[in-house]
Amino acid sequence: MSGESPILVEVDGGVCWIRLNRPDKLNSMTLEMHDLIQKALDDVVKDDSVGCVVITGVGERAFCAGADITNFPKLSPAGAKEFSEKGQKTVQKILSHPKPVIAAVNGYALGGGCELATACDFRIASERARFSQPEISLGLIPGWGGTQLLPSLVGPAKAKELIMTGAMVKAPDALQMGLVNEVVEPDKLIEAVGALAQTLVSGPSIALGKAKKLVNDSVSLTEGLSAEAEAFSELFATEDMKEGVAAFLEKRKADFKGK
Repeated sequence: MSGESPILVEVDGGVCWIRLNRPDKLNSMTLEMHDLIQKALDDVVKDDSVGCVVITGVGERAFCAGADITNFPKLSPAGAKEFSEKGQKTVQKILSHPKPVIAAVNGYALGGGCELATACDFRIASERARFSQPEISLGLIPGWGGTQLLPSLVGPAKAKELIMTGAMVKAPDALQMGLVNEVVEPDKLIEAVGALAQTLVSGPSIALGKAKKLVNDSVSLTEGLSAEAEAFSELFATEDMKEGVAAFLEKRKADFKGK
């Protein structure tokens, strides 16, 4: 798939596919691409026909090689902060999005690309996928959430190792350390992602959104338990909950409507 736009958006079968479309640049990210991704995510919130979002890269080599570093020499410290905050806004939109977001990691996920993937709720990786936070080689640190997101997935010690050495991680090792949910053969990636997406699309959207928010919110245990109890009680007022219980008692598959 190709085209002039650096971001391609397609809705198919209740799934919104967001494809990074700069394969000749390993799908490295520009400020424009952040704006386009953020708009696509905002549009999906309002679209009741969409139950899940998938982010992937065009081509076979890269999911996303991170920020377009060719612009770095021109950036002042103030410009660098703006660039960091732009990427963080994209990450925050993924984290706070009411619908599940899957990263289909088809190749290199480097720097900001690794951060983009770690912000997603699920990461399905091709055997060709490679992960790294190589910013340290530039005298930098991750700027799009990596210092905050990686520890929650792989633990503080491993996160420090990856961030402070810039080590490249192969897909099987990423699976072992908890960085990805599943590793599949390259030609099976879209099939595997599509199957997970359809499972999520057919699920109770309100409950999925609340589950995501509770897991992602960084709060104390006391506050977290209180928020969990509140959300649990709110779900008892939904039609999906009533349908789910009825289906269980009647030994049939539930038909959730997102209400």
